[in-house]
Amino acid sequence: MEESDNVGDDHRGILRPAEIGQAFSLDRRPPPADLADCIDRHWLVSWDLRGRASYRSEVLTHPCVHVVFEPHGCFVYGVRRRLDVRILSGTGFAFGTKFLPGGFSAFCERPLGELTDSVLPLAAVFGPGATALGEIGAGFHEPEEVLDPLLALLRDHRRDPGAEAELVRAVVADMREAPPGLLVGDLAARHSVSERTLQRSFARHVGVGPKWVLQRFRLHDALEALAEGERPDWTRLALDLGYFDHAHFIRDFRAVAGRTPTQYERETARAAA
Repeated sequence: MEESDNVGDDHRGILRPAEIGQAFSLDRRPPPADLADCIDRHWLVSWDLRGRASYRSEVLTHPCVHVVFEPHGCFVYGVRRRLDVRILSGTGFAFGTKFLPGGFSAFCERPLGELTDSVLPLAAVFGPGATALGEIGAGFHEPEEVLDPLLALLRDHRRDPGAEAELVRAVVADMREAPPGLLVGDLAARHSVSERTLQRSFARHVGVGPKWVLQRFRLHDALEALAEGERPDWTRLALDLGYFDHAHFIRDFRAVAGRTPTQYERETARAAA
C-alpha cells in the first residue's frame, strides 16, 4: 500500500481524499533529521470496516520507494507505475516509510530500475540481517516497535550515492515547481547535462525515467484540482498542466486512473457530499 505525497493536509495521489477519516485513517510523522535528505515521511494507514462494506482504496503512485510493514511481513515496494488498488475489509493496517525520489539509492547498491513494479521481502534487499525485522513487523502493535530497528538498519546501510544522486534530487525539486510546458530537454539544459545522462541517472536512482516523473507530477496536480470541487475549464486545465491539448490530457488520465477526468470529478463530488 502506498501513501500520498507531502506531509500535512496535502493528499496528492490519493483518489477521493474526502473519504480519509471515513473509510480509513491516515497518520503521518516526519523522518529523523539525519535521514531527512533521503526519507519523505513515515505513515500509518488503518481501518475498521467491521459490519460495513469493503472499500476500494486507490492511489496514483509516486516515483518513490516504500518500506512497508503489513500483517504478513515487511516488504520493499519499488516505484509502481500503475494505479495502486487495495480492497480494504474487516480490520487492518499498514505502516510504511516513504523515501524521497532518488532517496532509496543511499541504501541500495543495485539500480533502482530493478525494483520498479516489484515487491520484495525486506531481507531480499538488505540481506539476511533484516530477516528478524521482517518477522517483528508481522505482529507489531505500536509503530515504534518496528520504526526504531528499521532506522537503525537504514543508518547501518547508508552510503554516499554520489553526485549523480544529487543531480536527480535537484531535477526532481525543479520538476515540482516546473512551469506548464517544461520538457525533459529543458530540465537537462537547466542542469547542464544531456537528456541521455538524465535518463540514465533517473533509471539508476529513481527507477523510472524523467519524462514519467514529470508526467506523474502533472497528473497529481490534475487530481488535486478536480478534488477541489469546482467545475474546471478542461482545455485550460490541460494547458496549465503542460499538455498540448485536451485529448492528450484525457488519454493520459484515463490510462493511469482508469476513468476519465469527468467521471473522477463526479466521484469526488459524491464522496465530498
